[in-house]
Amino acid sequence: MSFFRKKDPLLESSPSSGEVISSILAKDMRMIGELRFKGKARIDGLVEGNIKGEHLVLSESGKVLGDLDLVNLICHGTVEGNIKAQQVSMHRTAFVHGSLVAATLTVEPGARLNGEISSSQQQTPAQSSSTASKSISEKE
Repeated sequence: MSFFRKKDPLLESSPSSGEVISSILAKDMRMIGELRFKGKARIDGLVEGNIKGEHLVLSESGKVLGDLDLVNLICHGTVEGNIKAQQVSMHRTAFVHGSLVAATLTVEPGARLNGEISSSQQQTPAQSSSTASKSISEKE
C-alpha cells in the first residue's frame, strides 16, 4: 500500500503533457553535448549543451549551460542560456540568466530572471505601427 508514501511532485505528470516522466538525468550525472528528446524528461544533474525537446522538468539541483528549445518547461533549477518554449513555469528556486521567449509564462515569487523576456505572440513592429495608425485615424 502506498497511503503513507510521500509523492515527489516533480515525478507526477503535468496536466499539459498527460504523461509521466520517462527519462531522468540523475543528480550526480554530467552530460556534455546536444540533448534531444521526445516526451517528458527530468534533469537533476548538469547539462553543458543545447537541449531540444517536448516537456522538461529541471529540478532544484538541475543546471543547464546552453539554450533550451521546448514545448513546456517547468523550472526549479538553473539555466544559463536562452529559453524558447510555448509554456514556461518558473518556481521560487529557479534562476535564469539569458533571454526567454514564451507564449505563456508563470513566475512564482522568489524566482530570479536576468535577461530579456518576450512573448512569442507579440506583433511585429510593422504590425503594431499599422494598428496604431488605424486607431489614431479612427478617432479623428
